[in-house]
Amino acid sequence: MYLKHYFIQLGKDIFIRFPKKIARFFGFLGEWNRFKSKNDKRFTVKTSDLYPCLKDKITTTPFDHHYTYHPAWAARILAQTKPAYHVDISSILHFSTVVSAFIPIKFYDYRPADLKLKNLESGFADLKKLSFADNTVPSLSCMHTIEHIGLGRYGDEIDPQGDTKSMDELKRVLQPGGDLLFVTPVGKPKIEFNAHRIYSYEQIIEFFAPLTLKEFSLIPDAGGLIVNADPALVKEQLYGCGCFWFKK
Repeated sequence: MYLKHYFIQLGKDIFIRFPKKIARFFGFLGEWNRFKSKNDKRFTVKTSDLYPCLKDKITTTPFDHHYTYHPAWAARILAQTKPAYHVDISSILHFSTVVSAFIPIKFYDYRPADLKLKNLESGFADLKKLSFADNTVPSLSCMHTIEHIGLGRYGDEIDPQGDTKSMDELKRVLQPGGDLLFVTPVGKPKIEFNAHRIYSYEQIIEFFAPLTLKEFSLIPDAGGLIVNADPALVKEQLYGCGCFWFKK
């Protein structure tokens, strides 16, 4: 399947994308000459300073639906719950950096981030063996992370049960009454080694029992965010993004 996809992409590069790139470059040269002829002399225009950006003439701003919508979903929940502080384990970094402007954040990752911002602490954590005592974290998130644990992609050890061990740790450290924001790929269950796992809705609910599901939202293959989504939609996805708000 993936070899077929590779050769399809290679064909597109050779017969479609490459000619378009050449056309864009010649268009760029024409614009450069027009700019030089109109330059008001506030800046010098040197050939050595050329920095061609040839992919940005598009009608809408592109974005990754998974990694744009799921932090926005989580931030809106934290705006509701207003925790005294929040612990994030290995989610996309801009979530913690932005939310720390309003809520103190403790960010942990297998590859610690050298961040220096007010209200933001950063340190090392192994998701399979978190350093927190039982039942001590009142507000916790782990988003688009579990699916990688144990596949070796980020330097962690190979462990087929790495994901379930990590989910057990999230349950262990969460305080009674506490909130867990958990995000992972959902759809038809499989492992795409060594990138990630894809889970069914039922698998996630079973893994996190006996926590109570407070909200399930979905970023479907088609994009967008469906708040309070019908779990049946998960079966229709190849690589959807499930956003689970659990309470202990």
